[in-house]
Amino acid sequence: SPVMPRVRFDALYLIGLGLLCVGAAVYVLTAHSGQNDLQAQVRAVKRLDQIPFDGQQAFDYLSTICALGPRVSGTPGMQKQQALLTEHFEKLGGKVTRQEFQVRHPLDGSAVSLCNLIVSWHPERKRRYLLCAHYDTRPYPDRDPVNPRGEFVGANDGGSGVALLMELAKHIPTLNGSHGVDFVLFDGEELVYNEQTDKYFLGSEYFARAHAADKNRPAYRHGLLFDMVAGADLRIYLEGNSMKFAPRQAGELWLRAEKLGVREFVRQVKHTVNDDHIPLNEIARIPTFDVIDFDYPHWHTRQDTPGNCSALSLAKVGWVVLEWLKIAVR
Repeated sequence: SPVMPRVRFDALYLIGLGLLCVGAAVYVLTAHSGQNDLQAQVRAVKRLDQIPFDGQQAFDYLSTICALGPRVSGTPGMQKQQALLTEHFEKLGGKVTRQEFQVRHPLDGSAVSLCNLIVSWHPERKRRYLLCAHYDTRPYPDRDPVNPRGEFVGANDGGSGVALLMELAKHIPTLNGSHGVDFVLFDGEELVYNEQTDKYFLGSEYFARAHAADKNRPAYRHGLLFDMVAGADLRIYLEGNSMKFAPRQAGELWLRAEKLGVREFVRQVKHTVNDDHIPLNEIARIPTFDVIDFDYPHWHTRQDTPGNCSALSLAKVGWVVLEWLKIAVR
């Protein structure tokens, strides 16, 4: 899960305001794309069954993932999830690659085997887009007011981004364009028992360093990170670090949401968080922004369950991303 950074970038709020000008230009460039179809879809924005992204199926995937129980890095629950996801994406035509590495367990120093799952669509294409999420769960619900060492299934924090990508995978083969798409599911985002000493973002940092060292690395235009996108009371603000590293790219997605009438995307900066997009930006130099509802009230508690998530939220986020992708991959 994301963490609040120790250093705030106050200037990012000014940058966020400047996005209004940049976004206006992007809006003009894309305003005529599929206008009639989009206008018809906007009128149906409150109807789950009429949004052209199956939020109910995404929610069912979310429930299936959570039924596995906790998916802590290196545990049987994570291994079951890896098998489930590999089968799912391969059936839909994705090329699944396991990026395996080891870390030391924060408690006893033993070796823990971690694995990023990389799913590639049109792998022969050099120019690509990166869509990612973490798929491990925190060991404990450390912010739970009653039992901070209870069971944590991570429905929104750990499951929602995965479920979104599982449903989005059905649409990727139908996209026409010259760009390929990679999904990356990061392991070890929060193999954290002590916030003061344990390291976050193990999988994304490993991926970023491998990408930076690869002379034949793919040419990613930019990346999107999904984290907590299924909350029942969804509000997704522009995020501060995203506005530092990828303001234009983030602005394009939020403007697409505005055009579709998806009001849950709020085009102003509210939070600045550290998340898996930091290594992608700072190490891999891939302009990446975070799509995150950081106001989710059940963050790191036992109440982060499918019952506090929404099929409609998943439908709206998936719809916005799909419409954005249709333009981006051209």
